[in-house]
Amino acid sequence: MKKYTDTGKKDTRSGFGAGLTELGKKNENIVALCADLTGSLKMDEFKANHPDRFFQVGIAEANMMGIAAGMTIGGKIPFTGTFANFSTGRVYDQIRQSIAYSHKNVKICASHAGLTLGEDGATHQILEDIGLMKMLPGMTVINTCDFNQTKAATIAIAEHHGPVYLRFGRPKVANFTPEDQVFEIGKAVQLQEGNDVTIVATGHLVWEALEAANSLHEQGISADVINIHTIKPLDKEAILNSVAKTGCIVTAEEHNYHGGLGESVARVLGENTPTPQEFVATQDTFGESGTPAQLMEKYGLNAKAIHKAAKKVMGRK
Repeated sequence: MKKYTDTGKKDTRSGFGAGLTELGKKNENIVALCADLTGSLKMDEFKANHPDRFFQVGIAEANMMGIAAGMTIGGKIPFTGTFANFSTGRVYDQIRQSIAYSHKNVKICASHAGLTLGEDGATHQILEDIGLMKMLPGMTVINTCDFNQTKAATIAIAEHHGPVYLRFGRPKVANFTPEDQVFEIGKAVQLQEGNDVTIVATGHLVWEALEAANSLHEQGISADVINIHTIKPLDKEAILNSVAKTGCIVTAEEHNYHGGLGESVARVLGENTPTPQEFVATQDTFGESGTPAQLMEKYGLNAKAIHKAAKKVMGRK
């Protein structure tokens, strides 16, 4: 069984900041816009290096999306930055009408997603954003798992023509993917090989999936673990190849089970090979205030919950 090492906990939003900084040095068409959260989005270094390409629009997220859409007409590649709640729910009309409908080359970069925003509570902990964004025609939806992958994804989406939603988080989490990785949009990453159960996870739940695979291995159960960093377009082939071996699947995400990764996977299975599936996700509920660890425990979004779901779904084969 392959072992993964946490090289030091880092927040994924800092991976975005590092990627944006690198892009700024490579491509003069990269511009950045922020809605009064420059420090929180780790955009300070880009701002310091390229003050003429950084635009602080203030607490005016809808205006930020309109400005970003307009900038693409002149060949610029705008990266917008604010919290995930304000990047989607607050500005959905502007994204739909000004960006998605005309397929503008805007990169919507969203931090502080999910329950792990923590103490700020339910009003800021959006758990519906993946569903909102994946339903927009032509929108690419990416949810990265650690610092290194977020940095690589930030750099990769600059080369992709079309609107992208890049989702990442606030807390420091395990940093375990390769520093020199090549991020391929729409291509899942196989982390563990197994024959008894498939576990596909996204974002902060990927490390938890690996931890669950370790505990299952101790009980003689081999798990096929797949990192689904791109929710749209979804790597259907990776999912179908895996369930052909295992005959059952667990999906794990820091998102509502309505509209998230699990729902997309269920559609793929339903269209091709109906398979027992268990969902590790929030159960149609809002969050609440608490530490990230407390919330992930209460809402069942951790290795223990994935382990339990794996045992359950295996019993349904």
